[in-house]
Amino acid sequence: MPDLFDALTVKDWELPNRLVMAPLTRNRADDRGVPGDLAVEYYAQRASAGLIISEGTQPSAVGQGYLHTPGIHTPDQVAGWRRVADAVHARGGRIVVQLMHAGRVAHPDNKHGLESVAPSPIAAPGEMFTADGMKAHPVPRALEASEITDVVQEFVHAARSAVEAGVDGVEVHAANGYLVHQFLAPGSNRRTDEYGGSPAARARFAIEVTRAVAEAIGPERVGIRISPAHNIQGAVEEDPADVEATYTHLIEAIAPLGLAYLSVLAEPRAEVVQHLRLAFGGVLVANDGFGEVTTRESAQEVLDKDLADAVAVGRLFLANPDLPARWASGAELNEPDPETFYGGGAEGYTDYPFLTR
Repeated sequence: MPDLFDALTVKDWELPNRLVMAPLTRNRADDRGVPGDLAVEYYAQRASAGLIISEGTQPSAVGQGYLHTPGIHTPDQVAGWRRVADAVHARGGRIVVQLMHAGRVAHPDNKHGLESVAPSPIAAPGEMFTADGMKAHPVPRALEASEITDVVQEFVHAARSAVEAGVDGVEVHAANGYLVHQFLAPGSNRRTDEYGGSPAARARFAIEVTRAVAEAIGPERVGIRISPAHNIQGAVEEDPADVEATYTHLIEAIAPLGLAYLSVLAEPRAEVVQHLRLAFGGVLVANDGFGEVTTRESAQEVLDKDLADAVAVGRLFLANPDLPARWASGAELNEPDPETFYGGGAEGYTDYPFLTR
């Protein structure tokens, strides 16, 4: 079985190790959704990861959910990401931008008054942080079937913009309760048209987005992230048979595209995950650390048991920009500070120490 520090070929990418930096929302873009100087340094510091998956990045203004998250749909945003890509590449790294349309997990106050859209007019549970404090998620407007093609094209435009910015590819975010996942999950999709009502119909939007993005920029530049039965933010999937049917339909439909990778946020030992891996037939990135911090030992165990080809790590990459070197040498790790995860400046973002500079 491979070691965490063995190289991995992912289509046109030669990854120097199998440690993938998971997408981590940091809320430090400016009011225009542009990643700035701090983001350039932050991502460049972590260039020793086998592959960096960026924080969730909105493909359109309507797709924004949280305050100060970056976009990839305006010329200024493209310019900002170009600086990030150049800095990562200058240090020998590889980076893809995660395309995340928040859908109903949003508030108009965070996106200049724009409405939220979703598959069905059901508010997401809980509240959203805004500049004026916590506010309940409003009831979103259900997308008309005739509008869905336009939303797919927003993803396409964002993917092309990412390539223009010089990043290595994009990840379609179909997980964690955001728009694409909202279509997949029966808890958030109550439609009875061609985009809801059955596993195949609920998977249709995810398939259309992924196909269109792959056709636009090449499948070798595209990954997809899913989180079957994660049951977060109201995207509830509680029937095991329905979960398997939905995600099997999705993966079997996109497998012929030849995507770069499939990233799964779930226990990699789960039977459904391994079933989907077989159906996908390509590189699987496992991420089981949402509820607990991934350790070197747990990450290596995933590879030892042939449960995945690479492992996504979040919080420890946040606090340890040189995590591969620290794990390889057995060095002590920096502890992540939850007080500085979201928003702010350099503290807790670019000031975590390296072993050596």
